[in-house]
Amino acid sequence: METKIIYFTMNGIPEQAEFPLDCPAQDLKDLFRSAAEAGPHDILKLYNPKGNIINICPSLEPNEPGSCYKLEVVAADCNAEPLGAELAGALGFDLSSMEKRLQSLEKKILMEASETPEVVYEMKKQVDSFREKLESVEHLSWLGFFKDLSEGTHKPSPFYHKRTLHKTRKECEHVREKVLQMSSLEVSEEVRQYLKTPTFDNWQWEDAEIMVLLQVMYTDLDFIATFHIEPEVLQQFLFEVYRRYNNIPFHNFKHCFCVTQMMYGLIWLTDLRSKMDAIDLLIMLTSAVCHDLDHMGYNNAYQINARTELALRYNDISPLENHHCAVAFEILERKESNIFRNLTMDQFKRIREGIIKCILATDMTRHNKILNKFKSILSAFDFGNKEHKDLLMMILIKVSDISNEARPMEVAEPWLDCLLQEFFNQSDVEKLEGLPVSPFMDRDKVTKPSSQIGFIRFVLLPLFIELANLFPCLEQHIIDPVRKALDYYTEMEKALEKEKQN
Repeated sequence: METKIIYFTMNGIPEQAEFPLDCPAQDLKDLFRSAAEAGPHDILKLYNPKGNIINICPSLEPNEPGSCYKLEVVAADCNAEPLGAELAGALGFDLSSMEKRLQSLEKKILMEASETPEVVYEMKKQVDSFREKLESVEHLSWLGFFKDLSEGTHKPSPFYHKRTLHKTRKECEHVREKVLQMSSLEVSEEVRQYLKTPTFDNWQWEDAEIMVLLQVMYTDLDFIATFHIEPEVLQQFLFEVYRRYNNIPFHNFKHCFCVTQMMYGLIWLTDLRSKMDAIDLLIMLTSAVCHDLDHMGYNNAYQINARTELALRYNDISPLENHHCAVAFEILERKESNIFRNLTMDQFKRIREGIIKCILATDMTRHNKILNKFKSILSAFDFGNKEHKDLLMMILIKVSDISNEARPMEVAEPWLDCLLQEFFNQSDVEKLEGLPVSPFMDRDKVTKPSSQIGFIRFVLLPLFIELANLFPCLEQHIIDPVRKALDYYTEMEKALEKEKQN
């Protein structure tokens, strides 16, 4: 069958059409309509190199790539179907039709005016924004009804587009390889000292490097020698921990590291090595490492209101914290990752009891009870008293868990963005599922300053001040930065109010 080839451009992009010599006229027009991604009622024009309109018909003169014709949609049917009707198609449409209409409108305006009006740019922004919302579940709206909200190992993370909630084998192996490559490296004394300070910047370190720094903490506190922890077992334990922190914005492996690093810093700043047994310090550091294992980005209130498997399993009593503990001891049940395997049964029982107490203390519903109890014993605090010591350990992990605002602002503020992203996702899902919406998580009501000012005043400062009453040296390290953060967000709130009034 003899064919004819026509070379042309569409929106400046070279194209070519091949069709039989006996091709019906309508089929040929449909072919060019398809090339232009035009609707059935849009008007096409074909221009020769001189700029003259030529007829789209089977007798079209063949040409060469150097003398391309130009195909153009000169009029688009903007009234074919309203946007609302398309939306009613339950996401059965794509954005290309909206974009084509916008392009056509822009061309018509350009033909009549010398420049594109601002309103067209604004419309383009809205289309791009709408596309982003459709392609990502970070901002669920009523469109979320068409998303799969079911649980499952391979469920996509609600926060990372096209990434699974749980880490993939490929992700884990990549980090494991990097850790093995770095295992022979010696961490400098400068970094070791920096690791002991609350000013440490986690954002400068990759996950593999973080795992090496966690090993440094266990080594420099003499846990390796004191508790006969084999280095390869510690490495496997930390790898399993890394694997069980999920791809979510806040309660992820980097958060695990920040909490552990703050706990490590507090141990050195307060000279706890001279006041408490090594086994208590081991409990605190390991509790920090494990305190949010397998967090899925939804808090206890959601778990209970949604009647999730965790809430049913733990009878609505700290479902997340109980789950974090259970996952930690699943890891420790495996011989190759059990860093406590060379301890006596009594030592292991003491460690297990301590880790459970510490991790359960991170449930914020228990905050006031723990803080009030600590305040009541503070004036007569005795490091030889087990109840006093247990309370201190709980306070220390609580302080470490919510210590971001004690860090420099350039480290702390990105963490707030991550936290709000996680909060907003939860409130979006609560709205979709008809559950009570957590007021401090509602994206329509919460701003960065409003989320932090009350939290710093009524949660952070009262907690940090009581710990500093026992260890006055902490005033400059954790309380002064938190007061600066309060001033920062207060000023931000004033600026937002002023902007609203203007």
